[in-house]
Amino acid sequence: MATIIETNTDPVDRVDVDVITLDLVENALRNARYEMDEVLFRTALSPGIREQHDEFPLIGDPEGKMVVGQFGLSIPDFLDNYDGTIEEGDVLLTSDPYACGAAISHANDWLVVMPIFHSGRVVGWASMFGHMSDVGGKTPASMPTDAKTIYEEGVIIPPFKLYKKGELADEALEVILRQVRKPDWNRADLNGIVAACRTAGRRITELCDRFGVETYLSALDALLQRNHDAMKALLGMVFADGETIDFTDYICDDGVGFGPYELKLSLTRNGDRVTLDFTGSSPQAAGPINYYINENLIRMFFGIYMITVADPQILWNDGFYPLIDVVIPEDSFWKPRFPAALSGRNHGIGRVFDLLGGLLGKTNPDLMNAAGFSSSPHFMYSGTYSEGERKGEWFQLYSIGFGGIPGRPMGDGPDGHSLWPSFTNIPCEYLESYYPLRIETWTTVTDTGGAGLHRGGNGVEVAYRFLSDGEIAIHDDRWLTYPWGVIGGEPGARGTKWIERLDGTTEVLPSKCHDVPVRAGELLHFVTWGGGGWGDPLERDPSLVGLEVRRRLVSVDGARRYGVVCDEDGVVDDAATTALREELRRSRPDERPVINAGPPLEEILARCEEETGLPAPKPPMARL
Repeated sequence: MATIIETNTDPVDRVDVDVITLDLVENALRNARYEMDEVLFRTALSPGIREQHDEFPLIGDPEGKMVVGQFGLSIPDFLDNYDGTIEEGDVLLTSDPYACGAAISHANDWLVVMPIFHSGRVVGWASMFGHMSDVGGKTPASMPTDAKTIYEEGVIIPPFKLYKKGELADEALEVILRQVRKPDWNRADLNGIVAACRTAGRRITELCDRFGVETYLSALDALLQRNHDAMKALLGMVFADGETIDFTDYICDDGVGFGPYELKLSLTRNGDRVTLDFTGSSPQAAGPINYYINENLIRMFFGIYMITVADPQILWNDGFYPLIDVVIPEDSFWKPRFPAALSGRNHGIGRVFDLLGGLLGKTNPDLMNAAGFSSSPHFMYSGTYSEGERKGEWFQLYSIGFGGIPGRPMGDGPDGHSLWPSFTNIPCEYLESYYPLRIETWTTVTDTGGAGLHRGGNGVEVAYRFLSDGEIAIHDDRWLTYPWGVIGGEPGARGTKWIERLDGTTEVLPSKCHDVPVRAGELLHFVTWGGGGWGDPLERDPSLVGLEVRRRLVSVDGARRYGVVCDEDGVVDDAATTALREELRRSRPDERPVINAGPPLEEILARCEEETGLPAPKPPMARL
């Protein structure tokens, strides 16, 4: 456990904070968090951070509890696992999930933690991690899809003082940067993360100067308590005391031939508390898809989902954590044993939200989302320029793709979007300017969103024309199982990837592959999954379906899934639509499943190669 060295150990009395001051402090903290983002975006070099914003800030109280943040991490778990002193001017760095209680979840994430001092005492913490586009290892981008240990996935940085009392440990940093393929990117991104944390530190000390330490710390307590009280009320309204509910979803495969991996989650409410239990999930994966997840992160995911759906005005923070107990079995998909590979954990991150959507909707349909975020598709391309002024120079691209967002109680799922609110697409102009690529297609894929009263978002197709020989890597999922629909909604379409080779052949690629050679002139079709639909599609407004046909989001044939008859221009035939809807209602069962995941899993596996062009995965086996 870390030992904090403070020169001022006098206790700080708590005071009552009026609502206006509390509002000022709250919004100042929000602004500081967004300023952290902007500092990094304007100084980073890698497109993954600079263009796509693959980074996550946090400002905490003196104990490390998050008061504002985005995706989160766990400062308390980092501090519990750091065996050393921390003083003013120190900045700590790690990329080792196993050494920080899974405060981060794979070695590509470089985590910076910095204490914020005021008048000799710790008044808070600033922290941020960012996904480094490369950290070494056996394949560019450091995410080998066949890795079986973390040692194959690049340099692993133990927790250490990057800055000690303000002095940079430059020799240690140089050793680290020698292990990576793009040291200029890593250096710039890391410097930006440190600068962002220092920016937060300045803003917090300014708040302490303005309001006084007593008022500032009391305001943090009030914000955390307010969140606790709000969540306590929500839990009491949504879940019956003593009730247990459960839900199961799957990750299709692990990259080395095994799958699907069964992911179970149950929830039990006992009084004011609920227990989230992952018992029954598959054992840790042989491949790198394991999601070594921190219990506090589970609490945060659960809270974000509850707050977003039930009361978006509540500030996300850690105040409600004492209300949530978390059980994660050892040696499972969610808590693998060292040195299990972790680089492909992006599929598990997405599946957490699918699990929560299915689980919480069992008690209240107004809380149920369909499936759709499901994964975080990655595309990587590397090699050397074959012509022009940069001929012979190394290039390397790491990028995040988007699928269909699920249909929701409040409306349709966006087409080709990310569930993370700050993620953005890398502009095609950027890709074509800095990489030997031409983007021939970037479009939503008609009819891939599940039909419903609220339509699931369509997946997207990006067609990459390679202009230099190189190698590509892909990380994705939902190629085998379907993003399920709910409450009468239909499943979204599965994703697929294929290459048009120079010899005229077409090669179907697995959803997880790396070091795939490509030649200049070849074309990759990168198609992502759609989101599941929400609600009865026969209740959808026919004029809205007609509008989507006109916009090429739904086809004329696809409109019939909604019982809508229209032409290519989206002009609806009202009489034919009424007749078709009556016919469809008569022909379907009176009772339909709440969850529609498509055919049974056994049937999906039996027809896998026929439907996808890929062999079915083998059942996962427990580690001996």
